[in-house]
Amino acid sequence: MNKKELNELKLHVAGATVSHKSPFENLYLFKNDFELTENFIKRWVMPFYMNINDISEEWIRKLIDVKNEISPEIIQSNLGDFNWRTRQTGAFFSAITNQTQFIDIIGTHLLKSEVCYAGTVYCKVLAHFNSEKCVEYLNLYLDYYLIKPDLWFDQRSALEAIVYLDKVNSTNHFERHFDNWMKFLNNKPFWSKEISTVNLEKQLELIELVERF
Repeated sequence: MNKKELNELKLHVAGATVSHKSPFENLYLFKNDFELTENFIKRWVMPFYMNINDISEEWIRKLIDVKNEISPEIIQSNLGDFNWRTRQTGAFFSAITNQTQFIDIIGTHLLKSEVCYAGTVYCKVLAHFNSEKCVEYLNLYLDYYLIKPDLWFDQRSALEAIVYLDKVNSTNHFERHFDNWMKFLNNKPFWSKEISTVNLEKQLELIELVERF
């Protein structure tokens, strides 16, 4: 395997499966200047990244037990790593510990969409924090990615977050994106046009529950 093939394999493993250019390329993005240790990954990534959408009592108890050990440094180290597993774990940790100082990193990760899978978690966390800046990141994401029908990214998750925030904030941002959403679906005949927030709200309830402990 040559150097180019090895680099492509590393990108694929990290979740960078789609190469694309966007108007967000020049946004500053925090990145680690070090590699995460094996011990860090075993302790603060592997037990969490696959369970982030779980809402079971066992998962809730596990999060409550570990929550007070999650420091800003742990969150930042996860968010600064180039991998979907670490990034979505860091974003989730920021929500359950109410670390709002990471909103810009999470919002920029969403806009750049460098790695797959993590975008749904970014949207959920932005919906949880529910600040003007969070809404702005979601709207910016939808303004651009809904007019890119060949990029099958996290448009639905972002719309779910916007619809949820419209409901709790008595706003109507979804109307801004409705026409582009309908056009986006033209080449996706098996996608539902309906935006449901049921699952999102269940996951936000979990975050709020853990946050209180």
